[in-house]
Amino acid sequence: MADADGILENKDKDYGIGIPVKNQAFFLKGLDNCDWGIKNRMSRIFNPKTGRTVMLAFDHGYIMGPTSGLERLDLSIVPLIEYADSLMCTRGALRSVVPPTSDKPVCLRYSAGSSVLTELNNECILDIQDAVRLNASALAVMVSIGDTFEAKTVENLVRTADYGYKYGIPTMGVTAVGKQMVRDARYFSAASRICAENGATLVKTYYCDGFAKVVNSCPVPIVIAGGKKLPEKEALELCYKAISEGASGVDMGRNVFQSENPVAMIQAVKAVVHDNLTPEQAFEMFNDLKK
Repeated sequence: MADADGILENKDKDYGIGIPVKNQAFFLKGLDNCDWGIKNRMSRIFNPKTGRTVMLAFDHGYIMGPTSGLERLDLSIVPLIEYADSLMCTRGALRSVVPPTSDKPVCLRYSAGSSVLTELNNECILDIQDAVRLNASALAVMVSIGDTFEAKTVENLVRTADYGYKYGIPTMGVTAVGKQMVRDARYFSAASRICAENGATLVKTYYCDGFAKVVNSCPVPIVIAGGKKLPEKEALELCYKAISEGASGVDMGRNVFQSENPVAMIQAVKAVVHDNLTPEQAFEMFNDLKK
């Protein structure tokens, strides 16, 4: 039983009188005023020591079906999970393949719609209760700025951010790139800023010339998409340039699971992101690990 006398008499109490309370600034930009749940989940996605993340993306099937390297998720993805900081996937892949014991934070693909067989980006969003059931650490929504479905996808982002604030789950705005869209700093800066202004807690976009302008004009963290498969040395150079110019991480899929040695590649990417290895050092590491 509690010592009532001690409580009443204030015996051996240390109130720290004269010591000011420390202000706890959050380690990721733009999130100081977010709720505890959002900060906690972002602290799982991003390493608090480096402020960066290596996401393993394997959500491609939601629009592409069994793309090369993802024919068997249990064989290609499960062996990579332990090396990733976080996972980006669909609820179907999560439930059917990802071991619940992996304890990796999940950035859940939260929008879905048209496939590569039709016009892309005509999407809806999932049920927030299902995201809660899956213990999602973030909700990823495609945003198609300058495209036919711009208004619809921005509405999807806004609704997702509303749910995110309600349940303490971060929202990731994923900038789409259509066939008619120019891949330059002006476009990605506008698209990323629009995502942030409409409630995104973090943004996934593409690296481009002048990328520092994209990062500096976006008030929340940016991670880059890996994009199409590149030779391993070039993919590591892409990571290095993005991190050097202010990206808070990478969300890589094809440049990892389509690599000649995916386990070695994800470790090399992680060394660039968290340990500041140069592309040359990381490529040497990749070659050593694949032996």
